[in-house]
Amino acid sequence: FDLLIGSDEPAETILRRVGRMPLPPYIKRQSVRDDRDDADRERYQTIFAAGGDSVAAPTAGLHFTDAIFDALSARGVQTAFIELSVGIGTFKPITADTLDGHVMHAERYRIDAVAAERLTAARRERRRIIAVGSTSARVIESQPPGDGITPVSGQTDIFIRPPYHPRHIDGLITNFHLPRSTLIALVAALVGIETQRRLYALAIEQRYRFFSYGDAMLIEW
Repeated sequence: FDLLIGSDEPAETILRRVGRMPLPPYIKRQSVRDDRDDADRERYQTIFAAGGDSVAAPTAGLHFTDAIFDALSARGVQTAFIELSVGIGTFKPITADTLDGHVMHAERYRIDAVAAERLTAARRERRRIIAVGSTSARVIESQPPGDGITPVSGQTDIFIRPPYHPRHIDGLITNFHLPRSTLIALVAALVGIETQRRLYALAIEQRYRFFSYGDAMLIEW
C-alpha cells in the first residue's frame, strides 16, 4: 500500500514489479516472498501470452514451445489465437449437490478478425478444430451455431457438462483436473463419464502429473 502513495507510476507497472504470480492454491509458496517467485513468473506463462488481465494461466498452453509450433506448421496445422481473461472462478469448486445447482462464473474474451476468419474457414472446409484448454473450448462453443464465426468481444458463462454435444470444436487438449470442478465436468461432457473414469484411472496408474504444471491429454470425438 505504501508503494502506491504518491507514485506517478501506473498501477500495472507497480504490480508487475512487486506483485507475485497468481498461482493456484494447491501450489504452495511462502506467504510474502519465495525463492521460486522469479521462476514462477517465467514458467506460469504461455510463450504466446500478450498482455491481458487473467488471474490464471490457460495451463494447457504451457505445453507449447516454439519448436512444437514449428513442427505443427510443417505438418500444415494452422493456429488461431483468441484473447482470454481467465477469472478467479476457474478455481471455484462445485459445491452444489447437482451440476444443475452450480452457478457458472463468467469470463471475458476477444476473438479478433484473423482468428474468426481462420475458425470460419476450418468449419466450412470441414477441418478439425482442436481447442487448447477448457477456457478456449468454452469461448468457441459459446459462439452461435453454424459455420460462420465473427469477430467479437464479450463474456461467456457457458457451463459445458453432461449431456452436451459440441457444435464447433472437434477435440481438446487439456490437463488433468481437480475433482468436483467445472473443468472435469467439461471433459466428462465431451468424452462421457465412463470414458473419463478410464482415462483418469490410466493416468493414475501411469503416474501422470495432474493440475496446472502437470501432463496433458488430447481427446477427440
